[in-house]
Amino acid sequence: MRLAALSLTAAAAALLATGPAHADYTGGRIRIGVLNDQSGLYADLGGPGSVLAAKLALRDFGGSVNGTPVDILVADHQNKPDVGANLARTWFDTEGVDVIVDVPNSAVALAVNEVTREKDKVFIVDGATTSELTQSKCSPNTVAWVYDTYALAHGTGKAVLDAGGRDWFFVTADYAFGHDLEKETSAVVKAGGGKVVGSVNVPINTPDFSSYLLQAQASGAKVVGLANAGGDAINSIKQAAEFGIVQGGQQLASLELFITDVNSLGLQAAQGLVFTTAFYWDTNEKTRAFAKEMAEGNRGIHPTMIQAGVYATSSTT
Repeated sequence: MRLAALSLTAAAAALLATGPAHADYTGGRIRIGVLNDQSGLYADLGGPGSVLAAKLALRDFGGSVNGTPVDILVADHQNKPDVGANLARTWFDTEGVDVIVDVPNSAVALAVNEVTREKDKVFIVDGATTSELTQSKCSPNTVAWVYDTYALAHGTGKAVLDAGGRDWFFVTADYAFGHDLEKETSAVVKAGGGKVVGSVNVPINTPDFSSYLLQAQASGAKVVGLANAGGDAINSIKQAAEFGIVQGGQQLASLELFITDVNSLGLQAAQGLVFTTAFYWDTNEKTRAFAKEMAEGNRGIHPTMIQAGVYATSSTT
């Protein structure tokens, strides 16, 4: 992660030297906008922790590039596409923001993607998962940085399939992210000789998963694939434990899970979960040092893969 900071000077210097189009680069300042959920469903995944990560990156590369100061702006998209799009437009039009990072929530990210294309700015996606951003909605102004539904599906889906989990039932967040994740994982399962016996769509930010989990339980599927994240993932896993789904012989496959979710669940509820992550704090000496510094400023919590991604993207912008 520290090595990522070293690339900022060259990258930003190249942007500043590309000609007249960048001569008035935000009025003589580089501005990075951290756009995410600050207090809701996905706040623990990015939220204030992502802001801290961006500030640490800013500190590590000295706060300026070739004498051009760098600022960080923060806004809460409230998990609403229209709010996210309006914030992005205001940032680009009146606040001099050059690049937006983070943006967990695929529906919001797809909206911001279109505004960024229209304004010919830059969007680096750390938190959104939908593979549409690199497929049907691909834009020359957007970079998918940390992970997507394809990576999660092929990581977790194949691992569970190879371990004998051949029959699947999906509990799916009812928006772009969940649908893409179910679609990608289903493709992996079927390609490997498994089958999908059913699925159910669940509104985002659902507190009670009982009826959906009962459908999964009644399906008789060997694997219950949870195509959700954040608070929804935590609630569904906790309630699955209460219903005795794992004790009854079914396996939970959490298709997007974060270290903050595991902390909230506790080891008993999280026991046996299989998931894929793009960053793990205890990988080596450098990741441990980064995680320690993040934890000191983030209530003792180690960084998620989204927050680690924001550090890297803020360093390379």
